[in-house]
Amino acid sequence: MRTGIAILTVIFTCGCVALWAAEPVDINHATVAELLQVPGMTASWAGRIVRFRPYRTKLDLLERGVVTTEVYQRIRDGVVARKTR
Repeated sequence: MRTGIAILTVIFTCGCVALWAAEPVDINHATVAELLQVPGMTASWAGRIVRFRPYRTKLDLLERGVVTTEVYQRIRDGVVARKTR
């Protein structure tokens, strides 16, 4: 039971709940650390997103095989592809 309490504490103290309402992260400009703030993102997927830039739309992540359908379903609401600067 104590393990469950510790896990909940980590989730609330890291601000993960508030991230759902935050502004989407730009996959063309964000660092790996910034991409990791997207709910459902892992370091491995964030690294792939950075490596295969640039993107015209966030759907490029799927169409170019950068992420799987399952991963895209988890992160799609937390990302956006803005034009390259």
